[in-house]
Amino acid sequence: MAQAVKQAMDSKCSLVAEAGTGTGKTLAYLAPAALSGKKVIVSTATKTLQDQLFRKDLPLVRRAVAVPFKAVLLKGRANYLCPYRLENTLGFKVGYGAREASALEAIRRWSRITRTGDVAEVADVPESSMLWPSVTSTGDNCLGQECPKYEDCFLVKARRSAQDAEILVINHHLLWADWTLKNDGFGELLPDCEAIVVDEAHQFVESAAQFLGLSISSRQLHGLADDILMERLKNAKDMPQLLEQAELLEQSAAELRLALGEPSRREAWHRVASDSAVTEKLAELRRHLRGLEGVLKEAAVRGKGLESCWKRCTELGTRLDTFDKDEGTEAVRWFEVYKHSFSLNRTPLAIAGEFARFRKHSQAAWIFASATLTVSGRFDHFVGQLGLAGAECRAWESPFDYRNRCLLFLPPGLPDPATDGFTRAVVAAALPVLKASRGRAFMLFTSHQALSEAAALIARHLDYPLFVQGERPKAVLLETFKQAGNGILLGTGSFWEGVDVPGPALSCVIIDKLPFASPSDPVLNARLETLRRSGLNPFATYQLPAATIALKQGVGRLIRDQEDRGVLMLCDPRILSRSYGKVFLNSLPDMPRTRSLADVQRFFSSDIEEIAV
Repeated sequence: MAQAVKQAMDSKCSLVAEAGTGTGKTLAYLAPAALSGKKVIVSTATKTLQDQLFRKDLPLVRRAVAVPFKAVLLKGRANYLCPYRLENTLGFKVGYGAREASALEAIRRWSRITRTGDVAEVADVPESSMLWPSVTSTGDNCLGQECPKYEDCFLVKARRSAQDAEILVINHHLLWADWTLKNDGFGELLPDCEAIVVDEAHQFVESAAQFLGLSISSRQLHGLADDILMERLKNAKDMPQLLEQAELLEQSAAELRLALGEPSRREAWHRVASDSAVTEKLAELRRHLRGLEGVLKEAAVRGKGLESCWKRCTELGTRLDTFDKDEGTEAVRWFEVYKHSFSLNRTPLAIAGEFARFRKHSQAAWIFASATLTVSGRFDHFVGQLGLAGAECRAWESPFDYRNRCLLFLPPGLPDPATDGFTRAVVAAALPVLKASRGRAFMLFTSHQALSEAAALIARHLDYPLFVQGERPKAVLLETFKQAGNGILLGTGSFWEGVDVPGPALSCVIIDKLPFASPSDPVLNARLETLRRSGLNPFATYQLPAATIALKQGVGRLIRDQEDRGVLMLCDPRILSRSYGKVFLNSLPDMPRTRSLADVQRFFSSDIEEIAV
């Protein structure tokens, strides 16, 4: 794989590389990058993976190749302390409870000693704290070069350092944010480079859809109102109309949230577009934005902070107008309601054309790497989404001995997943497996509702330590699960991928359903309708490949090291009863299969060679 990566970098071609768990794909692209002498950007899916690449993998490569190179870690702006906004927040400490006040003091003390300003350094303040948006910046509220704290800006320092890097480690969001800026003629975040490595490439398209789309949230509106109040106290105390208009904006945002319905509602916009309550509150929000814009225009001469608020208000109004236009067939409008907020979104349905422009502009080699890019051994789904016709596609299987160290259990007698009581049946089938494995298991679900129901049932029947997603932060949950040694962790969503638990602490993975995306998802529905209009079968060309790749990610949690061994239990009977089940089975590692609980029990009580399947 390293040779293929080197060849792609030297010839400035595109390489799509699937490398099974344990291949060492990270080293396979970092080593040629380090030895190439070229400027290389490495983009991965999450901040956690960024940190792992930079703090674990790159030092290993540096020692191995014995060639000097400068590597820099660069994150998005929300990951860096903003000294200007911290100063504002410290001067406006109204309404904070004891917990927030303590967290703010911890941030203030840390701000005096940090060299990077990376908020991940502050272990005492959780990532979800309401304080972080107040002491970090966004593209909307950053004052740029006119900021009085510009020379102290940690983000500016990080970006300056990135310009000189030979290997720059970023994430997909930052890569697409950079292209969006370049495409709009507003400069760039990242330096030009000769090669771009996209790790965890199966997530690249989704990141693109987020950045190439448009979003307006009530949090943005409330954030603007909060900043106006702070800037008014500093520079415009004699303008009470600023306070009045900001309060009207917050009130109209809150009323629109109520009009959009109950929390957890996520639907296409056409479902509420003719609702008189929604249209009335949306028109009211637009009216208040315009009124606030007029007052801010007058106040903008008082200071750079108020000028920035004026520009943000104008931009939010423009976004709202853009959202309100009919999307045609190129994008889908949808909304989501949360407990205290809402978002209005406009998402493109295809990104191949935009990515072709990105790739042509970059004039760089592109390497796409992931453990899950193929469906039944073919790259068609991934290549088609990005328009990568002509790219070299190569696959390297995992070196792990799945034939002799794994067992796939397909329990008999389970009902169709659409049947009432399916989760109860899954738990009933899983209980003897969990007893045989002595805990040491992940149970992965496709919905939070099923997870909650299963957690309550398991707690009544087993005494093993139970770890349920949402009860504690993900990192804490994983660490305590590893330390327990006999725990059962129940997760959905983010626990299907990017989770690494090598060793005997995880010896069983139980998956409730084949992970087809929810048919109620508005973006999915729009994509499927577009495929239908093009004369394609949306199930075969999109839903099945996407679900197969998601299943491969979940299965990948089981074996993380050559000494690992374990049982994979798939509870969805459709994998055997439906013709498409073969696509899923053919995409999994080659391991023995059984429908007998006795075989599972023997697996956990003896060596796998003694099992007759």
